[in-house]
Amino acid sequence: MVGVMTNTPDVHRGLSGVVVDDTAISTVEQDTGSLTYRGYPAQRLADRCSFEQVAYLIWHGELPDPTQLTAFCELERSRRNLDQNLSTILRLLPQNSHPMDVLRTAVSYLGAAAADSNADTYRIAVDLLAKLPTVVAALHRHRRGEPLIAPDPTLSFSENFFHMCFGMVPEPDVLRCYETSMTLYAEHGFNASTFTARVVASTLSDTYSAVTAAIGALKGPLHGGANEAVLQALTEIGSPDNVAPWVVEALADKRLIMGFGHRVYKNGDSRVPIMAAALKKLPTKPETVELIATYHALQSEVWQRKHLHPNLDFPTGLAYHLMGFDTGLFTPMFVMSRITGWTAHIYEQFAANSLIRPLSHYTGVPERQLPSG
Repeated sequence: MVGVMTNTPDVHRGLSGVVVDDTAISTVEQDTGSLTYRGYPAQRLADRCSFEQVAYLIWHGELPDPTQLTAFCELERSRRNLDQNLSTILRLLPQNSHPMDVLRTAVSYLGAAAADSNADTYRIAVDLLAKLPTVVAALHRHRRGEPLIAPDPTLSFSENFFHMCFGMVPEPDVLRCYETSMTLYAEHGFNASTFTARVVASTLSDTYSAVTAAIGALKGPLHGGANEAVLQALTEIGSPDNVAPWVVEALADKRLIMGFGHRVYKNGDSRVPIMAAALKKLPTKPETVELIATYHALQSEVWQRKHLHPNLDFPTGLAYHLMGFDTGLFTPMFVMSRITGWTAHIYEQFAANSLIRPLSHYTGVPERQLPSG
């Protein structure tokens, strides 16, 4: 057997526990377990602020005053329309394309079409914040064979998204639940997709490239795809009576039960209570009663068997379904929110840059000579 290297350094797989840089954008407070954006608890922001206010906070470091908020909203509303070329590209992509692939392609196009892809990161961030909902809504309508609905500059960010998807603005409890999810998904430290964006930015590539890479990372089911997996699991289980045997089989097969546990939160995801409260206020229909009962039964069963708390994806997956969104759109909607955090981190990386280039521990064959002859 060929020998291998034996000098073994400490290896932190997945970079678990490794601090790689400073950030002033967000943190999870060790004492309270609370996620904070620029010092404000995210759950308090979700309860009291609009998503536009939160986006401004993440990018500028402070909540906007009324004049600043008006100017910010006017800028975002003015950037919502897509050019004809991008609209054509979206129509030409195969209808069965993965929604995250479509979104990634759209951002790549926007970068290729930009007069200067290295322009002010803030302007690019606002442009993406404004345009991504238009892309996602177009995808929603296209997959259903419905005509597209143009953005309405008289509506707020969230109102406009529902308008473009369904042709109407929903009742306040639905809109509030959606805004809550957007605020809670907006930023979460050096998660996989954000770190991916920072790695790309550290090479001094452009903002569009960093965001495109982040979308690729978020596509993975261990990251952004978890809210989709929650709804798929609930659908597969079918009824509360099937929950216990389904969980037993999943644990026996060593399958991950998506929507539970979190690497950062050891005593429960601090974002869940306010999202679960917003979920409870959504209107129900006769055909969703059993699904909701299955949701509660699954949460109880996983806690009894594994003592795992739900994470944000668990209530959000069900909430998006009850709002009428197709499951394949859940993660693109996550992107519509997280674009705020990604671009804030890209800007922060540019401002004090150091190329991210970690080392690896080689476990292969030691140096050797080529055979003679």
